Amino acid sequence: MRDLSLLLRPATLEKFAGQRHLVGVNGALRRLIESGTLFHAFFFGPPGTGKTTLARIIATASGRPFFELNATSLKVDDLRRIFEGSGALMPSLIFIDEVHRLSKNQQEVLLPVMEQASAMIIGASTENPFFALTGAIRSRSLLFEFYSLAPADLAMLVDRAAEYAGRSIAAAAKEHLIATSGGDARAMLKLLEFGLVVAGADDLSVDHLKSIRPHALNDGASEDETHYNLASALIKSLRGSDPDAAIYYLARLLAGSEEPRFIARRLVIFASEDIGNANPNAAVLANSCFQAVSSIGMPESRIILSQTVIYLAASPKSNTAIVSIDAAIGAVNGGLILDVPQHLKDAHYDGAKKMGRGIGYKYPHDFGGFVKQDYTTKPVHFVDLKPIGYEKTLIDWLEKLRSIGE
Repeated sequence: MRDLSLLLRPATLEKFAGQRHLVGVNGALRRLIESGTLFHAFFFGPPGTGKTTLARIIATASGRPFFELNATSLKVDDLRRIFEGSGALMPSLIFIDEVHRLSKNQQEVLLPVMEQASAMIIGASTENPFFALTGAIRSRSLLFEFYSLAPADLAMLVDRAAEYAGRSIAAAAKEHLIATSGGDARAMLKLLEFGLVVAGADDLSVDHLKSIRPHALNDGASEDETHYNLASALIKSLRGSDPDAAIYYLARLLAGSEEPRFIARRLVIFASEDIGNANPNAAVLANSCFQAVSSIGMPESRIILSQTVIYLAASPKSNTAIVSIDAAIGAVNGGLILDVPQHLKDAHYDGAKKMGRGIGYKYPHDFGGFVKQDYTTKPVHFVDLKPIGYEKTLIDWLEKLRSIGE
């Protein structure tokens, strides 16, 4: 059987699956295509979401000469030859796949062409252009983000493929195709293609499909944006006290072969930044997690990370620590440089008292644990404890200490 993803590749926007936010009835990209006003553009998003297909549809709709290139094998001389042969009345459409792999020199070659509109450039990438392309390239183009295909879109493609192949697909097999493809149409159709070969004359079953792909596709955590997005989602789920979501993102990171110590480091930071003194034990547990993960490794580290993530998600939250120190650093950087009061200065050397160092200092333990005295030459206020978790206890303690000196 020939490649289903190629055989079923649509030639018109009406047959295009997914990306309704871009090419739906009221999609901005669709309107630009149909009006003939679209020019330089970069498509980015997960694999198998239609980036190359849409570029071909645009070339057909515009009637432009079409050149399909790949950045992994692209040579500057090849680009220049295409540019030189591009027609003035109908400039060529040059599609560059894997555009995030373009070198800086290759990107610079594109700049005058984009500026003079001597060719139409469309690029595709699985990485965010803000990680991969120079500001000069981005400023001369439109950026469109593609999303993983929804189950309904994938189901439609399975039905088209089954009709083309003249085979019926059982509901369970169809569900497995959709559920394990991670929104990647190409990967799903490839699995279906090989599944039909394995099934032979028999009806396609889930077991046939599992014999080829036993686990769902995972986009991993090695790509720059995926790495940061998953880490960000984990931290924000912890901050939002959602242990189920936090465990899910932890699983995504681990399944994508993320370095466990990277995750543990983020948990240590989170324990102070987002929990702090609302639950001081959080920092202790997070630090213990980091030490254990560093010495144990996978796969056992997943259990230690899981325990810590659940504890941090369930802990009361306070950002007092980071807000306080950032406010104080901001004040210092802004010019709040106060002299240290004489009675607080170091007096542990000969001649210190002659200079007034330490004179008048009141030792709090001599006054029952607290005594009122000035610790700065000008009143400052940076710390606002919250009546949350253990911080409420700290508020109570401070109130009781201060009442001693009244």
